[in-house]
Amino acid sequence: MESVKKPSLFQALIPIVVLILLLVVNVVLVFGDNALGGANQIVLLVAGAVAAAIGMYNGYTWNSIQKGIVKSIKSALPALIILLLIGALAGTWMVSGVVPAMIYYGLDLLHPKIFLVATCIICAVVSMATGSSWTTAATVGIALIGIGDVLGFNKGMVAGAILSGAYFGDKMSPLSDTTNLAPAMAGTDLITHIKYMALTTIPSIVITLIIFLIIGFTFESAGNVTDVNELKTAIASKIVITPWLFIVPVVVILLIVKKVDAIPALFIGSLLGGLFALIFQQDLIVALAESTSLTFEAAYEVIVNAMTTDMSIPTENALVNELLETGGMNGMLGTIWLIICAMIFGGVMEKTDMLKTITNTLIPLAKSTGSLITTTTATCITFNVTASDQYLAIVVPGKMFSKIYKERGLHPKVLSRTLEDSGTVTSVLIPWNTCGAYHSGVLGVATGDYFMYCFFNILSPIMTMIFGFFNIKIAKLVSTEKHNPNEINSVTKK
Repeated sequence: MESVKKPSLFQALIPIVVLILLLVVNVVLVFGDNALGGANQIVLLVAGAVAAAIGMYNGYTWNSIQKGIVKSIKSALPALIILLLIGALAGTWMVSGVVPAMIYYGLDLLHPKIFLVATCIICAVVSMATGSSWTTAATVGIALIGIGDVLGFNKGMVAGAILSGAYFGDKMSPLSDTTNLAPAMAGTDLITHIKYMALTTIPSIVITLIIFLIIGFTFESAGNVTDVNELKTAIASKIVITPWLFIVPVVVILLIVKKVDAIPALFIGSLLGGLFALIFQQDLIVALAESTSLTFEAAYEVIVNAMTTDMSIPTENALVNELLETGGMNGMLGTIWLIICAMIFGGVMEKTDMLKTITNTLIPLAKSTGSLITTTTATCITFNVTASDQYLAIVVPGKMFSKIYKERGLHPKVLSRTLEDSGTVTSVLIPWNTCGAYHSGVLGVATGDYFMYCFFNILSPIMTMIFGFFNIKIAKLVSTEKHNPNEINSVTKK
């Protein structure tokens, strides 16, 4: 039996302060956007080591701390498996033409008067298809910034439309890492999380689109969109574009609607992508395999490479080349590495009762459901500002508040939605956050120039707090769940 003493608030804050200081060094002083390449992972391990040292000082054994780490990582394993499948799916959807077709048809929506609305919608579609706001900004986002510039739009305004759509798609996509991470931290499942999150997310994006529509119709612009036709021509020169390709995402969506678990649904989606590549993209497969004809070996090599490693479809247009790149499973390893390191840090903090100490300090401030959700929102935003990483803004508050939400009789999906409504979307508004620094660099627009136009990102945390204070669709645990919080099912009462 361990003879331990509870950590003081000062002790509990030491690892977090160390984490914040080292992250600032990584992001601001040394690595910048490349901090996610490994530097932030090391910082998480260092902060975890500091927490472990304090825990051992308070009487915890290394064996018990290690068990806490293993338990923490185990809780995230389904999300890690999903991330690998997302990489595979992104690869086969690229080589099959599914994602290029979405981009191709999305570009037809552009018109000066509805350019901002169309930009938001296009980025939402691409982000939902890829599960990544970063990929959306670095591909179609760059093209839209250029087109908007030709039409005379303010770059900050265009960037705001891009990021509003990209983060809507990122939030609502089952392929997104943060969309998988939030329910894993809160203790619910992916599909339940997405459905419940739609209650606050859809009103936020509708209001955002109305604002952009008003701006567009009151804005006088001049120019043409010949660049769009060039992009479409370049895409069509290498890939067969047909509406039949949308059967693949429709099937995956139907599987999700029918409550098929995310892992088999994504696996089926990946295989369907490979099958449709064989049906529609035979010439592309031959070219990528550098073969003279479509053989079993050539098709197998291209599809497996698309699922597992970096793959690009070369064209004569540089922007299109950036659009038609994917990293497969290999492209997800950096995110998986970061999540594992974050779970190590969170596991130590939880096992040594440091999170409990911090939570017990914050909980008295939250008397009602609305104030609890507001406290959670403020904590997520604070971590985005101080820790400079959206994953930490989800992981740490998720660990801190998961127990109190159950004790208050709130379904875990209330917490998972709050984490995403505040932790995911506000990261891009902070210049020194990895997301803010990345998008600013990729789009060539300073955070200070676009943040006021990111209407969706600003509205999301406000919307979740409004729902909390007015008790709108706040899901409760049924009585059996209250008595047995480790067995959470999907039965709720509104």
